[in-house]
Amino acid sequence: MRTSRTMGTLLAILGLIFVIAGGTTYVMVSQELSRANITVADDADFLAGDKVDGPFSAYSQAQIIDKHALASTEGKTYAELDREDPLRNVAMNASFLRASLFTSVVAFGVAAMAMGTGLAFILAGLGLRAVGADRREAVARS
Repeated sequence: MRTSRTMGTLLAILGLIFVIAGGTTYVMVSQELSRANITVADDADFLAGDKVDGPFSAYSQAQIIDKHALASTEGKTYAELDREDPLRNVAMNASFLRASLFTSVVAFGVAAMAMGTGLAFILAGLGLRAVGADRREAVARS
C-alpha cells in the first residue's frame, strides 16, 4: 500500500522533471534559432519566408540549402568534388549549415519525447497512488 503510493509519488515527480527539462530545452533551442535571424528561403518547398525558430522551419531551410548547394556544384557533393575545386568550400559550408539545422531538429524531437515520457510518468505515478489509496481503503473496510 504505502510502497505503491511512495513509488507513485516518485514517478510523478520524475515525470514533472522530464516535462520541465524537455520544455526548457525546446524553448532554448527555439530561442537560439530565432536569435540567428534565419529566414527560410523563398524557393523552399514549404514554409518559404518563415522565420527559422522551430523544427519544421529548420528542416525546410536545411533542405533548401542542400538544393542550392547541389545547384552550385552541378549536383556533386563535397566528397565528389576534387580537392582543388573551389566549389568544394561551397559544398562544405552547406553541409555544415545543414548539419547544424538538423541538430536542432533532433534536439526538438528529443525535447518533445522527454515531455511525452514525463507526462506518461506523471499519469503512471497518479495511477499507482490511486491503486495504493484503493488498497488502503479495502484493508480498512475488512
